[in-house]
Amino acid sequence: MSKRFKILCLLFVIAIIMSAVINLNTGFLSLDFLDFFQNSDHNQIAEIRINRVLVMMLAGISIPTSGFLMQEYFQNPLAGPDILGITSVASLSVAFYIFFSHDILLPEFLQNSFLSLSAIGGSLLLMLILLSMSNRFQDKSYLIIFGFLVSAFAGAIVSLLQFYAENQSLKNYILWSFGANNMVTRNQIYVLFVLVLIGTFICFRAIKPLIGNSLGSSYAQSLGVNLKQLKLLIIVASSLLSASITAFLGPILFIGIIVPHFCRLVYNPSKLWQQWILNMFLGMLIMLLFSVIAEKTQIPLNVISSVFGIPVILMMLLKQNKV
Repeated sequence: MSKRFKILCLLFVIAIIMSAVINLNTGFLSLDFLDFFQNSDHNQIAEIRINRVLVMMLAGISIPTSGFLMQEYFQNPLAGPDILGITSVASLSVAFYIFFSHDILLPEFLQNSFLSLSAIGGSLLLMLILLSMSNRFQDKSYLIIFGFLVSAFAGAIVSLLQFYAENQSLKNYILWSFGANNMVTRNQIYVLFVLVLIGTFICFRAIKPLIGNSLGSSYAQSLGVNLKQLKLLIIVASSLLSASITAFLGPILFIGIIVPHFCRLVYNPSKLWQQWILNMFLGMLIMLLFSVIAEKTQIPLNVISSVFGIPVILMMLLKQNKV
């Protein structure tokens, strides 16, 4: 590893620790240091803040990793985690659950669990469809077109459900779509951690063949890269990472596009192992900073990511147009 990469990692680690500490001290009440380590009157608030930091760090790992895989595989800097329609189908699954389960009486903790399970279930179903369809699509661009059609169809169904939904169901869906980082419990974080761990392990398996794939499919095959297996690894890893975060936090837009872009600006884009590590570090830092802004301003997380991400993507488009 180069000295520059080590310095970048050290700076990111320091910034992440500082952002996490700021997060723990951000809220309506000021907490003491001991509130996070012993039983006190503010112990529950301290636990909520710890959960908030943990889930933001997991989101910072998952979303940029998913976007990184998509961009490197499709060789497109504007590809993101939702390019295959996973996020849209997760949103559709949640919409079905919210709009059709209002008559079912369930405890609140079960409602949150079933909501997350519905998003993960819908996303995994689409993942299985993608895996079965990927063998028929020899050209990568057909997967993008398929994902676009799925996203458009899911968006149309969600709009139809919103049109006929009751006021409370519509409100619940809108609140979920804004992204709520304070609603995730410790047990849900454990589940999310396992899903993210599986997704990152699959990503680890995909990096080496991705390096060969970046040199061209013909050259990759001459190096012994199994392109079909690589496609399966990319679909499974990206689907699992983006679906798990969408299930527990709602759709977090644009982060999976802009974080890999920034990482390529600060370090050699051809070194994929280092790029992946930088993506996770920068993703955690950005998500923690967004969490602080959301707590300070009470603006939904998804709105903050959109306000930040849209100008960056616009600048990327203008830069590509000049080239």
